[in-house]
Amino acid sequence: MTIQVKDLGSGVVSLKLDRPEKRNALNAELVASLTKSAHDLANNDDLRVVVLEGAGDRVFSAGADINELSSLDPNSARTFITNLYGAIQAVRDIPVPVICKLQGPCIGGAMELAAACDLRVTSTKATFCMPEVRVGIPSVIQAVLLPRLMGKGRADWLVLSGDVIDAQTAYEWNFIEKLVTPKDLDATTDEAVQSILSSAPQAVRTQKELCRGWDDQSTSDAITASIDAFAASYGTSEPADYLAKMTKKP
Repeated sequence: MTIQVKDLGSGVVSLKLDRPEKRNALNAELVASLTKSAHDLANNDDLRVVVLEGAGDRVFSAGADINELSSLDPNSARTFITNLYGAIQAVRDIPVPVICKLQGPCIGGAMELAAACDLRVTSTKATFCMPEVRVGIPSVIQAVLLPRLMGKGRADWLVLSGDVIDAQTAYEWNFIEKLVTPKDLDATTDEAVQSILSSAPQAVRTQKELCRGWDDQSTSDAITASIDAFAASYGTSEPADYLAKMTKKP
């Protein structure tokens, strides 16, 4: 098994890259398993939060499997990268918040996978790089998300140089939201999960959908969509239920 899916209760699911003997590298089998697992989760109406992580305590993921990359030709390269795109997009399309828990190095395609998540909680042991140009190929697919997170110049630096940056730099460059010591990684991730669970489930799903729209819509279109979503929320019981909690007298 290359992907572990574990129900943690209360609508929280752990999605774990499970090839520790290969530094959780993204081979064809893992990519296919990740795609299916993400699609299955997307159809789970009780889902509230997904925590994406790598098995073991040494590395999040070494990125695309070097052994597979070295055997590609133009046709198989297109198939490989298209399938990887599909897997990462499936994670991005999960309709609830996806928290990426990064305990160690995050390389190439794995950094693109992390970028596709909604929030990133990171150990100080983590490092980040997009080293594709150093092995004769460009950074592609969800690498296009990097400028939105860290700005064009910093994203260009990574994909043009292949340089490794440490976790502190990634934090200062706005790629990650929380930077903590290794011993605090689990607790900080749990705190993020609990913050999401304290909010109204349908409102969180709607908010994620709106956030995704902000990436591609004009300002006026995004505002129009948000007005529609605000009004539609009153077609559910959530505003009455959750506002009652806020206004309830002690």
